[in-house]
Amino acid sequence: MTYKSILLNLNIDGVVAPIIKLGVELARRFDARLIGFSAADVPPPIVMEGGTTFEGESMMVQLQNIERRIEDLRSELEGLAGTTVESEWCGAVGNPTRLLINAACAADLIVTASPESVFSGNVHRSTDLGSLILQAGRPVFVAANDQKSIRLSKVIVGWKNTREARRAVVDAMPFLRLAQEVRIITISEEATDEVWSSLNDVVAFLSGHGVEAKAEIFPEKSDGGTIVDVAVAMDADLIISGGYGHSRLREWMFGGATRSLLGNDRLNRVMSH
Repeated sequence: MTYKSILLNLNIDGVVAPIIKLGVELARRFDARLIGFSAADVPPPIVMEGGTTFEGESMMVQLQNIERRIEDLRSELEGLAGTTVESEWCGAVGNPTRLLINAACAADLIVTASPESVFSGNVHRSTDLGSLILQAGRPVFVAANDQKSIRLSKVIVGWKNTREARRAVVDAMPFLRLAQEVRIITISEEATDEVWSSLNDVVAFLSGHGVEAKAEIFPEKSDGGTIVDVAVAMDADLIISGGYGHSRLREWMFGGATRSLLGNDRLNRVMSH
């Protein structure tokens, strides 16, 4: 498996040069086509008491501003990518999360910057990262803050024997094959034979794909911050993990480990569901 197409999400209000440079680098490493993406929507008019409609700025002006900004982002991508990689552009007016999820069918990997806020924000102008991970059906690379390039000296897999973690390992195989060192990490208060057996199975699976890995158990209480603390202490370049969550009243709710990973902008993360 390799990544032949990378979908690069550009926040319409963000500084995009770092994430574009990272996307170009990844496209070069994997000899992949780079698909630039950006979208935003015009909020619906607000109906006040008595039926008065309050729109703030003219909706037409807002629409024109979005279209102009999307074209600016396209030009910035084309300028930074140059002729070093094959690239194309996908920009649209509409809900950014929904449109990005729809566009994911054309890509092997989604790359996005760390948002200022993962669990809240302007739904008309920023991507809901939780919904993206849980609905896109593709691995999502969430870059560390202002990340322009990536080394792959040490990669950590946050492991528990679940469908999501198994999916994440397979989805991240191209990164694992490039890594100089791979650690499979489980946080568990009890290092049982069952836990070790699961870890050894992953090590054997990766070995069959040409990836040498070492397994470790950290006998600590499994809370949200633990795997993040381990990754930071090990100076990991990338952490691979399943994304765990469920829907409730159209709002994505996450367990502690996933929430901590999504909220930490010091780490590069690849997450799958």
